[in-house]
Amino acid sequence: MLFLCLKGMSKKSFISIIVLIFSSVIVLSTPPEDPIKCSSSQNTTCTITNSYGMFPDRTICQASQALYPTSEQELISMVAFASKIKTKIKVTTRYSHSIPKLVCLDDSKGLLISTKYLNKVVKIDVDEKTITIESGVTLKELINEASKNGLVLPYTPYWYGLTIGGLMGTGAHGSTLWNKGSSVHDYVVEIRIVRPSNSEDGYAKVEILNEQNNEDFNAAKVSLGVLGVISQVTLKLEPVFKRSITYLAKSDSDLGEQVLNFGHEHEFADITWYPSQRKAIYRVDDRVPISTSGNGLYEFIPFRPTPSLALAVIRTTEDLDESTRDADAKCGLAKLTTNTLIASAYGLTNNGIIFTGYPVIGFHNRLQSSGSCLDSLQDLKITACAWDSRIKGEFFHQTTFRVSLTLVKNFIEDIQKLVQLEPKALCGIEQYNGILMRYVTASSAYLGNQDEALDFDFTYYRSKDPMTPRLYEDIIEEIEQIGIFKYGGLPHWGKNRNLAFEGVSKKYKNVGKFLKVKEKYDSQGLFSSTWTDQMLGLKEGVTILKNGCALEGLCICSQDSHCNPSKGYFCKPGKVYKEARVCSHV
Repeated sequence: MLFLCLKGMSKKSFISIIVLIFSSVIVLSTPPEDPIKCSSSQNTTCTITNSYGMFPDRTICQASQALYPTSEQELISMVAFASKIKTKIKVTTRYSHSIPKLVCLDDSKGLLISTKYLNKVVKIDVDEKTITIESGVTLKELINEASKNGLVLPYTPYWYGLTIGGLMGTGAHGSTLWNKGSSVHDYVVEIRIVRPSNSEDGYAKVEILNEQNNEDFNAAKVSLGVLGVISQVTLKLEPVFKRSITYLAKSDSDLGEQVLNFGHEHEFADITWYPSQRKAIYRVDDRVPISTSGNGLYEFIPFRPTPSLALAVIRTTEDLDESTRDADAKCGLAKLTTNTLIASAYGLTNNGIIFTGYPVIGFHNRLQSSGSCLDSLQDLKITACAWDSRIKGEFFHQTTFRVSLTLVKNFIEDIQKLVQLEPKALCGIEQYNGILMRYVTASSAYLGNQDEALDFDFTYYRSKDPMTPRLYEDIIEEIEQIGIFKYGGLPHWGKNRNLAFEGVSKKYKNVGKFLKVKEKYDSQGLFSSTWTDQMLGLKEGVTILKNGCALEGLCICSQDSHCNPSKGYFCKPGKVYKEARVCSHV
């Protein structure tokens, strides 16, 4: 019916209406399916993927059985069983939002342990301002339970579909340079972790970690899942407070200078950058007195339930623009998307219903994180999360790394030089809401952040066909290599394509201490895999050389066959960073 009503409209007008539908809909949605699929009612002969339906190298990960403990005691029994028979184990979460294959076993004989039902609040101590939760509790559940007792976790990721165990395992964070910084794991005061052990311990042991056993604690804060299974976590909270948020649009001409001070000036500062539009959106975000009037709510528009029809139309248009190399169409849609998000305050409302103007003032627990597309059980044919792999929706690459604040000005200027050479090159990133820039500080975690830095988050089109190049493939690849190799950027453990992890362990000054704890906790490597060993520098082979490997980020091209010469893409030096090797259209 929608197609009949819109018949005869221009492409731009049609997409405008779709974007308006995308931005305004607030309806019940369908949560992602369980990432584990098994062939029997006994949960045997299983496969696992992530919520996007595909790992970077399109591996199909298998397991002999999936186990779903409902208590720490059951978890101990499961780890003991696997430890006794020396079977590999991988831990998975309810939604499995990590992009790299951290949950993949090396073969089909191992076990998966899901924390889906380890989802209980164990204790809230209002006097001590702490909360103890099982590792499968989601960030949304944590926020809600804490706020019922007048408490909040001060800094969190913006997406609340992560579990506490999952976000700790990958070092997930929000944005701040204040206090202990934006990483959730730096507000953890105690961890209970179940690990393999010897027969005297019944083949499994519970370690209780805090600052008294500092080395083990600092290793477990960001563990990549290789030390054991986190059972419970205790976090330090604060009394609930209010925030005031205003988004300011400015030219990006002095962005490199501005980022150095902006994060120190505002507690919850972040920046969204649209390089092809020469525009940056500064989030002026600070605490205000609790008595300040306002009951604002943040429901980030791309995290809301979206009509499946709208997603299909947008994806079809995106596929067409890519196949016809229509940069003007991509830039037009990027500007339309950006303008719609800015006009709708990215999903902020002053009273939970409508946006009437800045500043938006509200309680921290209503503004810190969102993800309502997870929240119900409606018909998948109507609405879904935009990236749900069961529908024709978003399918993308994500490159996320942090650059030291001492180098970030030069990195931003290199991107601006590329935009000057190719003004339309980053419109594709802007279709996915540009480059999100969040502030992070040095962490005590051995695999946590090393210094004050700015985290850059790039999301961009990925074809269902691994041999299909992207429009302006070379520019995005060059930015990736500039950030990670020229400026030594640290890749986010839960995002990125393979090439970002090349040599990554050498960038962590305490990786040796982490590996020492790893050997102590799991000497047989039951929780390790080839992939985690590669990430930690114990094995070679993070990058994979084959035809077309550079198109998917499995390698940096060194010969033309790593691109796709049949479609006019050849391996060439970078335009600004000459050491880069990228797939350029000739």
